[in-house]
Amino acid sequence: VTTKVKSALLADKNIKSREISVETFKGRVQLSGFVTSSDDANRAVQVTRGVAGVKSVENVMQVK
Repeated sequence: VTTKVKSALLADKNIKSREISVETFKGRVQLSGFVTSSDDANRAVQVTRGVAGVKSVENVMQVK
């Protein structure tokens, strides 16, 4: 699941940040790191929720 989420985030042209860390445990995904805007953070959560196998998403990303 981690690899699928990372690939989906990298493939999304609307997410400018490449400083997002992905950790997963039993379908729960935690996104951390830095993004350039709250829009990027929200989009990253949306993209992550669309990945097969993801049950929930926790956003602990920071806007810098």
